[in-house]
Amino acid sequence: QVQLVESGGGLVQAGGSLRLSCAASGRIYKLYDMVWYRQVAGKERELVAATLNGGTTNYADSVKGRFTISRDNAKNTVYLQMNSLRPGDTAVYYCNADMTADDGSLFPTRKNYWGQGTQVTVSS
Repeated sequence: QVQLVESGGGLVQAGGSLRLSCAASGRIYKLYDMVWYRQVAGKERELVAATLNGGTTNYADSVKGRFTISRDNAKNTVYLQMNSLRPGDTAVYYCNADMTADDGSLFPTRKNYWGQGTQVTVSS
């Protein structure tokens, strides 16, 4: 079964750091874009950071200079290093990825997957 599994969330004081991980499990043939989103209850999900297949990275203005996205293609994993955390960063963080994987179909194609989410809480 193909899935994205996030880890690393938790409770931290303002100014602290956390590192989120998202590992793609199952038989993965190719990973494309990998993205971190976050969502606060009652609000729309927003893009936090993205690492594109060609190596480009993008960040939301609110996290530039504080968060760093990276990936390890050998481990099918994407990371989000979060420094100088603020209470406003409190949210559920979701991993999203495009990949071609063994999904049980005869001819696997590129599909989009979501992780289950991990809670990040920053106290003031």
